[in-house]
Amino acid sequence: MSSKLLSDAGIAIYGPRWQSEIAVALGVSDRTVRRWVSGDTAPPLGIWSDLIALCKNRKCQISDVVSALEKHCD
Repeated sequence: MSSKLLSDAGIAIYGPRWQSEIAVALGVSDRTVRRWVSGDTAPPLGIWSDLIALCKNRKCQISDVVSALEKHCD
């Protein structure tokens, strides 16, 4: 996994302080996430699927908030 892609996904899901949050969501230590980002170790292949699920969930949450905001403005 590209460390850039991991960082991009983490920031998109959790914002600038994403490493600790994503570690909790993935069930790993934040130190493990830092190793993945630095390229010291490669994450297991299943992490891609987990990241996709996290991104889709956040996308749905944001869509719901946007819809509620739009209704509020009407």
